[in-house]
Amino acid sequence: MTDDSRVLYLLACAAPPAQHLPTGITLAQQAGWDVCLVLSPSAYSWQTTEQLGELEELTGHPVRYTYKRPEAEDVLPAADAMLVAPATFNSINKWAAGISDTLLLGLVTEAIGLQLPVVALPYLNAAQAAHPALDTSVAFLRAAGVSVLLGSGGFTPHVPKHGDTEHYPWAAAIDALPRRAQPNGIRRVTPLNS
Repeated sequence: MTDDSRVLYLLACAAPPAQHLPTGITLAQQAGWDVCLVLSPSAYSWQTTEQLGELEELTGHPVRYTYKRPEAEDVLPAADAMLVAPATFNSINKWAAGISDTLLLGLVTEAIGLQLPVVALPYLNAAQAAHPALDTSVAFLRAAGVSVLLGSGGFTPHVPKHGDTEHYPWAAAIDALPRRAQPNGIRRVTPLNS
């Protein structure tokens, strides 16, 4: 990895597209990103030992899902940008409320204050999308600088129990990421240790 490489944290919540992470990882790598994978605890529990090994081999980095001990060294390089995909109804609302009870949420809540480029690609059904908390949370995150790809050009909520992971718009999320890393103009974040 060179000094000008771009590091992307792909943060995946527990939704069906999390079973297709190699698609998103590969598209990001093709766009020039060095991808590090951080999973929610539930998304991590969905992966078999074999799948985790394959994801680590694909990214070249350990898969993180929990906070490290304070004295432990960082195992991932600092992030230049973050992509939360899939972003669940639960995580979007907790993120907007400033709740950081998982490593994934800790990283994205801190990223706002660090002015790090963050894109969120939701995956949720129309019943969840109709809940009034979602509009409030999405508006809050967008006002804080997060690119939430919900609706036209991003993810359109589906009828409950009729999701289509085959057409999850990974490419739209990758396209929404910044074209160049700006390590001198944007602070970089390393995985939290508390």
